[in-house]
Amino acid sequence: MKKRVLILLAGIAVGFYACSTVAITGRKQLSLVSDTEIMSLSLQEYGDFMKTAQRSTDRTNTALVVEVGQKLAGAVNNYYVSQGQASPAKDYAWEFNLVKDAQVNAFCLPGGKIVVYEGILPYTKTETGLAVVLGHEIAHAIAKHANERVSQQLVTQYGAALLSELVSNKSDLTKSLIGMAYGMGTQYGVLLPFSRTQELEADHLGLIFMAIAGYDPREAIPFWQRMATQGASVPEFLSTHPSDATRINAISDELQEALRYYEKK
Repeated sequence: MKKRVLILLAGIAVGFYACSTVAITGRKQLSLVSDTEIMSLSLQEYGDFMKTAQRSTDRTNTALVVEVGQKLAGAVNNYYVSQGQASPAKDYAWEFNLVKDAQVNAFCLPGGKIVVYEGILPYTKTETGLAVVLGHEIAHAIAKHANERVSQQLVTQYGAALLSELVSNKSDLTKSLIGMAYGMGTQYGVLLPFSRTQELEADHLGLIFMAIAGYDPREAIPFWQRMATQGASVPEFLSTHPSDATRINAISDELQEALRYYEKK
């Protein structure tokens, strides 16, 4: 048992040293999975999704999604050039899709595969509103949030295995209660807060990228205010996303930074 515990502890210790840094925000993040592995899984998932998705027949909006997406992808490259750094997106094959679906949603998979649902367009309203959404999604890919989420899950699994070893001589009831407490603690105390951190970070980076691309970052606030009209949401501590108020307040605090990039245009 001691040997197995030591192995598990070693695995967790490696995790704490496998860190990278997110551009602009400077936040340290856990990175246990290679980009190659993440990209391979992403391409498979993207291919499966697009086989069943119904592409939009709206040529105007489809072209707009592609145009805005390409501008923002160019802004990412310009940012890293200005910093004298290689872009983490240098090997990305960006794709921007509009699908016929009433969901108010959009997503980005690692490697730059972005999907926008038609249902979000009544909330974006304008090209700049669309830039808010696409900037946010592009930021998830640039900050490698998917890698971080997978890494966090791996560490959580290591912790669960270690805990199981440590309480192996306890009664079944005790093991059950401890396991339940651990699961709730990691879900509400670690995984969900990290997810909300990533969402706010994607907002932050997205503001910078849209500003560099020539879009007024101040339009992010009215967009998120429109999104807030969708109805009641679950309490923030139970959600993968920050509350509307938290999000809007954070964006307000970050606008001056983003405007410096916008005013250079």
